[in-house]
Amino acid sequence: MSSFHPSARSAVAPFIAMEVLASAVAREREGHRVIHMEVGQPGANAPSPVIAAAKRALDGRLGYTEALGIRELREAIAGHYARSYGIEVSPDRIAVTAGSSGAFNLAFLAAFAPGARVAMPTPGYPAYRNLLAALGLEAVEIECGPDTRWALTPERLAKAHAEKPLDGVLVASPANPTGTMYSPQALDALVRAADDLGLWFISDEIYHGLVYAGTQATALVSSPRAIVINSFSKYYCMTGWRIGWMVMPEVLAKPIDRLAQNLTLSNNEISQRAALAAFDPASTAELDVVKAGYAANRAYLLEHLPKLGFDDLLPVDGAFYAYASVRRFSNDSLDFVKRMLNEAGVAATPGADFDLARGAGFVRFSFAGTMADMEEAVGRLGAWLPKIG
Repeated sequence: MSSFHPSARSAVAPFIAMEVLASAVAREREGHRVIHMEVGQPGANAPSPVIAAAKRALDGRLGYTEALGIRELREAIAGHYARSYGIEVSPDRIAVTAGSSGAFNLAFLAAFAPGARVAMPTPGYPAYRNLLAALGLEAVEIECGPDTRWALTPERLAKAHAEKPLDGVLVASPANPTGTMYSPQALDALVRAADDLGLWFISDEIYHGLVYAGTQATALVSSPRAIVINSFSKYYCMTGWRIGWMVMPEVLAKPIDRLAQNLTLSNNEISQRAALAAFDPASTAELDVVKAGYAANRAYLLEHLPKLGFDDLLPVDGAFYAYASVRRFSNDSLDFVKRMLNEAGVAATPGADFDLARGAGFVRFSFAGTMADMEEAVGRLGAWLPKIG
């Protein structure tokens, strides 16, 4: 008797934010109005120079490109680091990837052997631990709280490593879901601590450019061994184009090139050609307007969410999320967001996506939409919350 079963590696947890999105879309199909605050998706379109560049690319032949991306885009990304951070990065150390997700897959495969242990602060982005699990790696979640502004410290990293040796550490700044950002000094100390312990340091910098308080820094300043991942999805409003990048340590450049050749052959050429225009000054001007909208949404929610009873909010230094305690209303954030969607028409993501131990008490609201969306959401919640008892 033959039997066919999925592999154990496929038994990863779902990304609940995407399940909430599916439920919200289903309600919309039934004719209900839904305010989308569940996914980290910019409400604005890609900059007009990007769209124009894509249209021009359609007039030519589109085909395979170099596995690590077209040279022009890798050079443009290197130029971005020179302008934005004052550091020189060789285009040979840059890989263009299928969004940041493609970069994480390549980085994990290149840096870690099966069974390797990778530390990360929690709350944090769930796909990190799910991808690691699917690849036969172990996510070591280190709980962080208000005493460290929800960020990992060198001391906590060293303690975890002493308890059982680690092979790497992954942090995001600004972080998802908290919005917390490491100061340049704090990030430098953490990178150097990882170097001293002999750990690969992976820095998720996908929300760079979306900073409202503090100064953003890149881990590349602190160590040539840091693996830095970024994307055109968030700041550049190009989620659906599926294009991102990674800055690799020199020792991983060839291994990642080989992996990319076999896993994807190459990335979407039209998205690569379009992404070149994302660095144009005209694109930057449009994106500055979008960011100003996020800043206004952030200010509005920071004023009104506490008035609604969400008075325990984490720092919102950057990104476009407000991570709020819902313990005043519920001890089950998954049930809370289901009711909020069905009864108030507001979609948000339960904290269980981001923190297995404490997430039942939190909800993440995305403020990447319009101010009209924020105002309507606050109005709907203000009318609904007094009714839930």
